[in-house]
Amino acid sequence: MSRHPLVSIVTPSYNQAQYLEATIKSVMRQTYFRFEHIVIDGGSTDGSIEILEKYDHQLAYWVSEPDKGQTDAINKGFAKANGHILAWLNSDDTYEPHAMAQAVEYLEANRDIGLVYGDANFIDSAGEVIGRFPAAQTDYKRLREGYVHVPQQAAFWRAKLWRKVGPLDPDFYFAMDYDLWVRLAKISQIKYLPGVWANFRLHGDSKTIADDSAWPEMLKVHYRDGGSFFAPIVAKYYLRKVLAPLVTYQRRRRVAG
Repeated sequence: MSRHPLVSIVTPSYNQAQYLEATIKSVMRQTYFRFEHIVIDGGSTDGSIEILEKYDHQLAYWVSEPDKGQTDAINKGFAKANGHILAWLNSDDTYEPHAMAQAVEYLEANRDIGLVYGDANFIDSAGEVIGRFPAAQTDYKRLREGYVHVPQQAAFWRAKLWRKVGPLDPDFYFAMDYDLWVRLAKISQIKYLPGVWANFRLHGDSKTIADDSAWPEMLKVHYRDGGSFFAPIVAKYYLRKVLAPLVTYQRRRRVAG
């Protein structure tokens, strides 16, 4: 493999013209030079196509056509990917300029690590920082217990492992990233590196604004893999179910400014 492995970034998008250009620019401004950016648009009607046409010469591949949603779009994107290292960046999120370089440097120096991730800021619709994702070191055992702490926007993993555990489960709408982390952690080590690599945008139309949105699907992963009802992740699910309205209210207030 080259000392500068190709990195494939997949961006699923649908009617996100308000943020899409910032996402594309954040990829193009990376200090690491050997990457491809693939955008899978679900048939947007809001001006997204004009943005994609504007950056046509800088994108490795893009398409705009009806799909089955975000998970399907991500899988379609990775099916086109040629990189040795993979990541996906949603069309309302952004990278910090050093993210790709630091991820590649670590993965190249630590061949036993299958996935590496950094920190992510929460930002509002205007791009202002309004908080920090609670990233922390986790592993397979802790993931199975519900201690996720992996910001999807700041995660990079090896393509050879994706070929073993992918694609994403098309039945998942919220927790497809958690499902992927569990699959990857089961067959490789994962590592958290403190330092902001990405920005996770929270806005009125964000599907992750609700605190309890992913937990029912996380339980599906738990039970699918032989988990017990008497497990920490189940207790956390019910606790968060009770607290979710309060947390969601606080997030909406933060986004509203």
